[in-house]
Parts: sequence; structure tokens; C-alpha cells
Amino acid sequence: MKRSEPPFTLGVEEEYLLVDKETRALVIEPPQTLIGECEELLGEQVTSELLRSQIEVGTKVCNNVKEARAELVRLRGGVIEVAARHGLAPIAASTHPFSHWTEQKHTAKERYDALTTEMQAAARRMVICGMHVHVGLNDDALRIDLMSQLGYFLPHLLALSCSSPFWGGRDTGLKSYRLTIFDALPRTGLPERFQSYAEYMRHVQILINAGLIEDSSKIWWDLRPSSRFPTLETRIMDVCTRLDDAIALTALVQCLSRMMYRLRLSNQRWRNYTPMLIRENRWRAMRYSFDEGMIDFGKGEVVPFADLLEEILYLTADDAAALGCEEEIASVQGIMQVGTSAHRQLKTYELAEAAGADPHECCIAVVDQLVEDTAYGL
Repeated sequence: MKRSEPPFTLGVEEEYLLVDKETRALVIEPPQTLIGECEELLGEQVTSELLRSQIEVGTKVCNNVKEARAELVRLRGGVIEVAARHGLAPIAASTHPFSHWTEQKHTAKERYDALTTEMQAAARRMVICGMHVHVGLNDDALRIDLMSQLGYFLPHLLALSCSSPFWGGRDTGLKSYRLTIFDALPRTGLPERFQSYAEYMRHVQILINAGLIEDSSKIWWDLRPSSRFPTLETRIMDVCTRLDDAIALTALVQCLSRMMYRLRLSNQRWRNYTPMLIRENRWRAMRYSFDEGMIDFGKGEVVPFADLLEEILYLTADDAAALGCEEEIASVQGIMQVGTSAHRQLKTYELAEAAGADPHECCIAVVDQLVEDTAYGL
């Protein structure tokens, strides 16, 4: 009997920050009707987030990246439309260029109340947004097997998605500052490795029995088996400001998942490297994006990121063809040509500074660019 291929369906979640169009600062007290208006337009696919200045959207289950794109066009466009009624705009960036976390208020929900009580300042600082990509894998054992192998590629995905170079009005020197905030929470970072789904669940159950978590949704690794859906959820990426970048990386996650599955069918595996080595590339992605290269573990040296990406695209070429996303995968290279959101933000700041703007005015220019880029391609 021929084994049926997993569906490799897609679901994408994006988190946005809401800014006041006049001040360009994060809105501290958004209108109480805002979420309701979004729900009226978009249904249950839009929700509030931890902070009142955040909003989250999630696509329906999509059969391919073209469906995912259509969904994100509708969802981003809907949030932009509703926000505009109130003089606001969403920005798809993982940090705000100048608003301070101490000024923000968390959403009044039991889940968020419990989180801030437990995590204290580590949670209150979470003025950060991300993009999560779900890939449909209808087999528990397969999700665990692929999770251990796909961890190698997490730094590469982060490097292509960076959108958080600023924090509190200052250039942090990192292309993705977001993870320095998120990593302060427990149960974050690279995923653990397990030999089976049963072993994974035994470990989760220990935390549940100890009263530390209610379920596995409180495990916030960079890559995890979803607690709600039969999917493997990639969580390491910053939210992409431009829709084209978000779709390109969604396609890449899908293709990498299928490539790992193909290896499994041939009784092969991607080599497991130690978390110590992968963490080093993770840090390089946070610090430099793709500017200074990453470690090629086989060669034992830092090589240009373009070389690593070329290899990844070669390895996944058959998968892109099978999944019908060759065009979207090809645009991954475009990210390197024009830069990530972080690169564009820093360039906008630099140009404003060269024109005589003061630091706050430079940050204002960055917000304006983020508002424009968030709507680009809709």
C-alpha cells in the first residue's frame, strides 16, 4: 500500500502594532469598538493580543501559498481599513521604533492577566510581534521527527525576516532585537529533541501535573507541534513588513518541510547538529541578519549567507515544483537584494539623519515607512 503524502497545508498568523497616524506612537488606549469592528469584517480571524496596542490575524487553512497570500491580503487590508476609521494604522514590524514598553497596557483577559502576574516585567516588556507559519502534518510522530531536523534552518529563516532593529528610540545594533525580549520567558528558544511523540508528551505532562502550564500552548519554542492543530508551527521569524517577504518565507517553510519528508521516505535524515552550534547561527541572524554570513557546519567556517541560501533553494527545488510555489520561492532571493525590513528601516533613519532630522524625527520617518510598507502589495 502506497503511503499517502502529508497535506502540507498552510496557516499563517501575523501580529501587528497599532500606531497613531498623527503622533506615530503606539496607541495606548485604542477605541473599545476596534476589535469588534475588525471581527465584524473579518470574523474570528482577528483577535486582540497581550497588549492593547497589538492585534493578531490568522489565515484559514490554505492548500497552497497563493491561497495564503489571498488570505493575508484580505486580513491586512481589513485591519488597515478599520484602523483608518480611528486615525490609526497597523505596522507589520516586530518592534516599534520609539514607543516605550513602560507606557503600554495589557489587554484585560484572564489568559493575559495570568501571564503578566506570573512573568511580571518579562511579560510587560513584550511589545513585540512575530509571524507564525503552520504546515499541515497529520501524523504525530512525523511532526516530532521533522521538528528535530528543521531546527537547523531556523536561523536562516530569522535572518531573512528581521524587522526589529530599534528599541526605545535607539538603534540596538541588532537586526532582530525582538528575540532578546522573547527569550526572557521560560520555554522559549530552540526546540528540544525527542525520540518519539510519546516522549514529548511525557515531558509536557510533567509540567502540566506540576501545575506550571495548562497545556502545550505555553511552550513557546522557535518551532513546536501546535497544541490546537495537526501542524508543525515555525515561530522564530520576525513579522515581515512587506507581504511579498511574508509569502516567500511561508513558501520556504513549506518546501523545507516537504524536503525533510522526502528524506524520511528514503530512510535518510538531515544531520542533527548540536544546539550549541545552531544557537551560534541564531545569534548571528539576530545580530547581522544575512550581512556577515553564517557557519557552514560541514566546512567549520563562516560562509556568505548567499551561498547557504543557494544551497537551500537547490535542495528544495523539487518541492517548490511539486507544491506550485516556484515563483514565491524565487522571490526569497529578492529579500537579499533589497534587504529585510530591518535594513530598510535603518536606511530610512540614516537618510533622515543626513537631511538634518533629530533622532525623534528620524524615528517618525521610520514609522511612516513601516505604515507604507505594511500596505505595499495589497
